[in-house]
Amino acid sequence: MANTFKGGSAVQSGYYLNLSRWAIEPVAKDGERLPQGKGEWRRIPVALALVLTPVLGATFLMFMPVIGFVLLAQAVAMRAVRTFRGPAEELAATMSPGWQPGEAHFTGKSTENGGVEEKGPTAGDEKLEALEKEIEAKRRQS
Repeated sequence: MANTFKGGSAVQSGYYLNLSRWAIEPVAKDGERLPQGKGEWRRIPVALALVLTPVLGATFLMFMPVIGFVLLAQAVAMRAVRTFRGPAEELAATMSPGWQPGEAHFTGKSTENGGVEEKGPTAGDEKLEALEKEIEAKRRQS
């Protein structure tokens, strides 16, 4: 004889426990069916049913208000998060630097030149041109 039964099964008379629903179901006559639903039913002795029934009821009575308070606190917290999320995102957008390709914002300060290249010849360019002319002259001599 199997000790576990599925919901809707025809069973002998006795008491049956469903651990997934925390329910005890009395079956008065042989051949009656167990309630449909999830979980498996187990046949338990009458003495265990008499002990478990008040325990399951007390557990339900203790945790039902706690669950209500937890759900209320969660709803209030979610509303507070939604209320402050928008302004916090706007503040973060104004505080963060604007992104420009090729720039790194590690300090939040702009560079001295601001990424602008200098235009026109510099002293370094003149020295470079003189060196190029000297190399060209030595190549011609050889």
